Amino acid sequence: MQNITHYIPILTTIVGLVFLKTLYLHWRRKPSATYLMWWTIGIFTYSLGTLTESINVLFGWSVLNMKAWYIAGALLGAFPLAQGTVYLLLKKKTADILSWFFSVYIAIAAIAVSLSPVDMTLVDPTTLTGKVMTWSWARLFSILPNTYSLVFLVGGAAWSAVQYARRHGAGNRVLGNWLIAIGALLPGIGGAFTRMGYVEVLFVTEFIGILLIFAGYRAMTTVESASIHAAQQETPAD
Repeated sequence: MQNITHYIPILTTIVGLVFLKTLYLHWRRKPSATYLMWWTIGIFTYSLGTLTESINVLFGWSVLNMKAWYIAGALLGAFPLAQGTVYLLLKKKTADILSWFFSVYIAIAAIAVSLSPVDMTLVDPTTLTGKVMTWSWARLFSILPNTYSLVFLVGGAAWSAVQYARRHGAGNRVLGNWLIAIGALLPGIGGAFTRMGYVEVLFVTEFIGILLIFAGYRAMTTVESASIHAAQQETPAD
């Protein structure tokens, strides 16, 4: 039986689409900014994941939607957002190599998930979970991109916040990076609860997470201050 928390992904998707439009317009103003391209892709996949959750609550469970949810959420997850941060923290050549590696890796993982048979006896119509896939090894693919995302998105934002805290007049960037770090961490916490059977926690943390990431982005782009990252220094308000 559905409860009110199962409808939260609908709100999350709406917020995600608003954020997606904002980021896309920002990227189009600076099309050479690869980090903005990846952030835009990241919010798209974030919104796609919550859209599949919305479809599940509104129209019911299906194999196609479950696998789309797993690919968008468990495999892609925060990877595109993290990859945008990688383009700020590392040399472009290194970031390009990592982009190609993970693009191929995730494509292979997505094929495995798509082809995996499903044990219908394990299906709970109110819950999306990868546990219904009989190829349990396919779920192991998610470990690497999720660990990578934790290090570079959460860790990168926290590191940037500390660096900005040492600079005068960069309070907006300190706040923005901490909001992004916390917001990016929350869905991971929700995912851990999902594996214990509490999917409602994921819905709440995804919603709060996108709000915090959006707020962090706005905090850093509405007040002009110099960036510590070379890729952003052409446009002070990036």
